[in-house]
Amino acid sequence: MFDATSAYSGFSVDDIDAARAFYRDTLGLEVVEDEMGFLELLLESGGHVLVYAKPNHQPATFTILNFPVADIESAVDDLNSRGVVTKIYDDAEFPTDSRGIMREGGPLIAWFRDPAGNVLSVLQAEEQ
Repeated sequence: MFDATSAYSGFSVDDIDAARAFYRDTLGLEVVEDEMGFLELLLESGGHVLVYAKPNHQPATFTILNFPVADIESAVDDLNSRGVVTKIYDDAEFPTDSRGIMREGGPLIAWFRDPAGNVLSVLQAEEQ
């Protein structure tokens, strides 16, 4: 019988070592390597994401991983201080301010890329 309780997502990268360093050292996520050499990003929510090397990797053209934050300004400042560029779209595509934060049409959000070119985001979570 189909059971979705342990479902997880995954995405490809072109360089597993660069991905490990970025997700572990730059973003501060817990990263473990499995028996097949794949990486698992262990999220504080209890979920995990599989990261695998693919020789003909093409970066995702959509956001593959979102990080909800309480304060987008602080999150962007923190990412920028770690060397992460958050202004990745030109304003015709997505109107963002000089720091890469889109302030209209939905939640406050800023996108950035991993070393493989995949798109990630921080977005300001609504107060609960």
